[in-house]
Amino acid sequence: MSRLPLRRRAVRGTALLAAALVITSCGGSDSSDDTAAEGTDPATGSSDAFPVTVETAFGDVTVPEEPTRVVALGWGDAEMALALGVQPVGASDWLGFGGEGVGPWAEGLYDEAPEIIETLEPSLEAIAALDPDLILDTKSPATEERYQALSAIAPTISQPVGTDPYIVPFEEQLDLVGQALGKTEEAEEVAAEVDEAFAAAAEAHPEFDGTEVAVAAYTAEGFGAYVSGDSRVDFMEQLGFVNKPAIEELATDSFYVPVSEEQLPLLDADLTVAFPIFVEASEITDNPLWQAIPSVQAGNAVVLDDETLTSAFSIGTPQGIQYALDNAVPQFADTLG
Repeated sequence: MSRLPLRRRAVRGTALLAAALVITSCGGSDSSDDTAAEGTDPATGSSDAFPVTVETAFGDVTVPEEPTRVVALGWGDAEMALALGVQPVGASDWLGFGGEGVGPWAEGLYDEAPEIIETLEPSLEAIAALDPDLILDTKSPATEERYQALSAIAPTISQPVGTDPYIVPFEEQLDLVGQALGKTEEAEEVAAEVDEAFAAAAEAHPEFDGTEVAVAAYTAEGFGAYVSGDSRVDFMEQLGFVNKPAIEELATDSFYVPVSEEQLPLLDADLTVAFPIFVEASEITDNPLWQAIPSVQAGNAVVLDDETLTSAFSIGTPQGIQYALDNAVPQFADTLG
């Protein structure tokens, strides 16, 4: 399956790739050589990938040594690090999972639970107390003020150049995290596995190819629709669906456009997928205006009422999206008949 342009590339999903270098020994060699991993400085134990310089929206950031105390503050950053074999000492819990702050698809990957840090207004004191040597904030409000405050504590990897707040495609986020952690090869392997997972799902369901989709949300403030660059739409596009052009035309610098009650026919498509966001699914399905949408009347609509599944879409990490592939694709196929 062909790749999408970088900004529109899909949120990829894959099972956890635990990437670790194998320590090899050579008979009769010096003991320091015996314990040195390939690509590692035996004198310091640090990867020879460092120092590394990462290009971000707020300028180039240099990570001088292999980080051992990572604080992951951005949306999905902790699960990205875990997918590359790194366990953050602090992390934000954007979706309110509780516990270790990760989805059920990533539970048990920590040896020790991280300190949970507030999301929109993280405590600088709590972060500094963790003595981090790297802060990941690749998918966040992306303000200059936030970046400067975090950078005063430790090297901070913000969003990529040319992206808007929260609109960071999976592959760009994974690439940034991989660079900062000195694990670019591992990140490439994760991306390749994700490509394969999507390709397999698309091949199994050729009916998805070219099918128009509207990806909707309903919150306490009403209906809306997602546009390309959001993880949910990117997921659908990677399966072969085409986001409804009339929705794309409304896109601004946000991943989401509000849809008034008078505009609800905009959500009509060959397939309409709706996400309840902090509301009950019945608030969508019982709404007479929703019921009047032609695709809903035709039985070509899916309301994802499983909170775990909607969170898997939202988090946009390798582990979460693999969960979504396993559990949402069958629903789309059944709905299209």
